[in-house]
Amino acid sequence: MIGSKASPRVLLIGTADTKADELLFMRRCIEGGGGSVLVMDVGILGQTPFKPEIANVEVAAAAGVNLQELAALGDENQAMLQMAQGATRLVASLHEQGRIDGVLALGGTMGTDLALDAVAALPIGVPKVVVSTIAYSHLVPPQRIPADLIMMLWSGGLYGLNSLCRSSLAQAAGAILGACLHAQPPRFDRPLVGITSLGSSVLSYMKRLKPALEARGYEVAVFHTTGMGGRSFEELAEQGRFAAVFDFSLQELANHLGGSCVTAGASRLTGAGRAGVPQIVAPGATDMVDYPAWSVPSARFESRPSHAHNRLIASSMGDAALREEVAREIATRLHDARAATCLLLPHAGIEEWDRAGQPLHDPDGLAAFMAVARAETKAPTEVIELDAHINDCAFSDAALAVFDRWVAAGIVVAGVCAPLQP
Repeated sequence: MIGSKASPRVLLIGTADTKADELLFMRRCIEGGGGSVLVMDVGILGQTPFKPEIANVEVAAAAGVNLQELAALGDENQAMLQMAQGATRLVASLHEQGRIDGVLALGGTMGTDLALDAVAALPIGVPKVVVSTIAYSHLVPPQRIPADLIMMLWSGGLYGLNSLCRSSLAQAAGAILGACLHAQPPRFDRPLVGITSLGSSVLSYMKRLKPALEARGYEVAVFHTTGMGGRSFEELAEQGRFAAVFDFSLQELANHLGGSCVTAGASRLTGAGRAGVPQIVAPGATDMVDYPAWSVPSARFESRPSHAHNRLIASSMGDAALREEVAREIATRLHDARAATCLLLPHAGIEEWDRAGQPLHDPDGLAAFMAVARAETKAPTEVIELDAHINDCAFSDAALAVFDRWVAAGIVVAGVCAPLQP
């Protein structure tokens, strides 16, 4: 644990020229809870009614400019982009020096834009809270959200204090204090394997893979690929945190190509390859395009068979053109990988709802996908075709056989068989 649990050190980021009352209120809340505060001022226009510990001139200097130059731009967006660079560098430096235990930032659209850059400079496990007037909004793209970010909606917080926004700000202060007091950053003291999946009613291979990999001495993390789960997976893969990945649920890639809002961003299925992480891949659930169950599917898929999973998420069957596009895109992204890569093609089906008698059964579409995937996937990617469904034991056994072969060859680091510490 960095710092002292008895007195968490919080970096509080905001524009002190326009949000002074809010910043001072949050400071009092944090200090009243036993924490200490460093205020970083990222405003550029007005005078501040108090003296922040990190002045806006320091933030600008960290970006290699001076405040007068930024004000002279006459373009608030460009000026705040520079301040975001400076804030990000300072946040990283403060963390490396061990001077902060967590970060709390607040803002409207402008402040949120800057805050997302700043908190992204911190590794997973370091508490990060952003209070925003656009929390949970589609204005915030998934690739901007760190894997363990806490966001809170800032109700009634556009201009000045009131009882509504005090309630939000006080909860945010408590959230960062609690997070700092109880933070347990991941230790990475044994090799970590990442698995992507959906709920077990759709994809269930993780039920067999997780205990099998743990018995081999690996820690296993399973990511729920409903947009943000895949974003978290990609972020950790890009950082090289995994010894290997079983990336078997690629629905977010189909969603992205199909125009769905349930996306992990344009970089899905690229992080592990760029970082040189060995990856075993399968096209799980790429026959579906998700949409919010409380809305309607896009015109392209509205006449296709669909399945409502719950009141939040539903799925339409992708058309033939999309399935072929997904197959080509998988082949392209795997070809660019910098480490061992294997594509498993389960010919009996790629998710539970595509079995015979289920609402998304489409044997012709599956066969077309497999034909394109087979034709487009080139060496050095290894292709293994299986007469099995992705949820069958035979599929999991084939994946483990590839993994064991890679471990024996030294491609994947061997597991650590000592028991995990609590």
